[in-house]
Amino acid sequence: MTTLDKGEISPDAEPGAPASVMQRPYRALTLGNVSVILLIAFEAMAVGTAMPVAVDDLDGTALYGLAFSAFYTTSLLSMVFSGQWCDARGPRVPLLGGIAAFATGLVLAGAAPSMWMFVLGRAVQGLGGGLVIVALYVVVGRAYPDSLRPKVFSAFASAWVLPSVVGPPVAGAVTDHLHWRWVFLAIPALVVLPVLAIVPQLRRVQREIAEDIASGNANARIDRRLIGAAAGAALGTGLVQYGGQHLTVAGVFVLAAGFACMVPTVPRLLPKGTLRARRGLPTVILSRGIIAGTFFTVESFVPLMLVSEHGFAPTKAGLTLTTGALSWALGSWLQGRTSARRRPYLVALGFVLVACAIGGAVLALVPGVTPYAVLPAWFLGGIGMGMAMSALSTLTLELSAPGEAGGNSAALQVSDALGTVTLLSLGGALFAALHESEGRDGDVFTLIFTVMLGTALLGALVAPRVRPATPGPRRGIGRTRGRTPAPGPAGGPVQAREKPH
Repeated sequence: MTTLDKGEISPDAEPGAPASVMQRPYRALTLGNVSVILLIAFEAMAVGTAMPVAVDDLDGTALYGLAFSAFYTTSLLSMVFSGQWCDARGPRVPLLGGIAAFATGLVLAGAAPSMWMFVLGRAVQGLGGGLVIVALYVVVGRAYPDSLRPKVFSAFASAWVLPSVVGPPVAGAVTDHLHWRWVFLAIPALVVLPVLAIVPQLRRVQREIAEDIASGNANARIDRRLIGAAAGAALGTGLVQYGGQHLTVAGVFVLAAGFACMVPTVPRLLPKGTLRARRGLPTVILSRGIIAGTFFTVESFVPLMLVSEHGFAPTKAGLTLTTGALSWALGSWLQGRTSARRRPYLVALGFVLVACAIGGAVLALVPGVTPYAVLPAWFLGGIGMGMAMSALSTLTLELSAPGEAGGNSAALQVSDALGTVTLLSLGGALFAALHESEGRDGDVFTLIFTVMLGTALLGALVAPRVRPATPGPRRGIGRTRGRTPAPGPAGGPVQAREKPH
């Protein structure tokens, strides 16, 4: 691994390329992009804190899970639409429209007179978040040289640190002393800075995409069948989430219906060969879903395990998540200073460190072992996630042919969402089926963590296949499938949730 001092040129840098994303002409664009991530990150951290109070105030406890799943379900659909639009028309409309939709959803949720209106606001937020995250990928791929992209993703990861640390206490204070509604209503004011910083920078990106289309290097057609498949997959994930949390007879039927929707539609949203771990881009996309799903599933159960099994206070149990957020930024920073030829190794190393983190959670359930074993383990897991997630983002752009960056970036985010939803639903189903209404659930947590540990180790075995058999951009999904991409530099014209979740 090559660590760069401040001002030192990356070993992969093009001649004359700036050494920092904060140098001209990238400073304004970087500040705008990072501001968007800060907006999304603070919303995620703050809303999670205010949500229980909001649901209780709106008398909507029965719809608590739907308030979360509505966000992920609509974002899945908008990710695919954003990828198609960015490749065919450029990222300006998805990026600005997504920011506007995200802010609108916050206002709807904050002003909601009923729980159903609150859920609608969360769904509109999801639409905006999905549009924005893919558009940011395309902007990164188009506007920055290859040598700076890893550093951009590192900056995105760092943007999650401050919200992870201050978001929950600030949201808690606002909820206690003002009202939970202000947690939602105050955030839209933050959209002004990123819009002002990004809009002037989008002209060149839009012009380059128009030139690619005119020269035949890209296709201006939007694949409506792919968007239809995204709608089917989004419906399926929503049903799976609901059915996994309600294991009644009706819930099982809902769960089965969800998988029935996902089976024919999900493969359409991913590069050909993804589910078979074909070398190159397909394995990159698959790895993203596996590592996100395993880490976030265990992360969602660790605080509950510490509270119910070891008597931790909720704030003390949440310290684990803050530890992972801080080390995630460190891992992404290290990835940004690694040469391109070594980047694929970071994916496998990331899986190994995540497996160590899950192993630490299992160890904390062993009698006689201190529960504080989770803290150093989760610190290692955060480093692994920071390295692997950012490396997978960079590899996606490097392996994208001209005109395919939007679709491939959407596939990466779709895999992330699908992996998380699927494995979270599996963990939720196991907990719902085996949870003891009275007594301790140590065996249930052990089973869930062990299943995720095995999945992470499987990902480590698959990870070396992220390196393609032959160099050069690979074909992606959707409208470019079945035709040979026009030649172009690796990464071509094009992530941004490089996030401690």
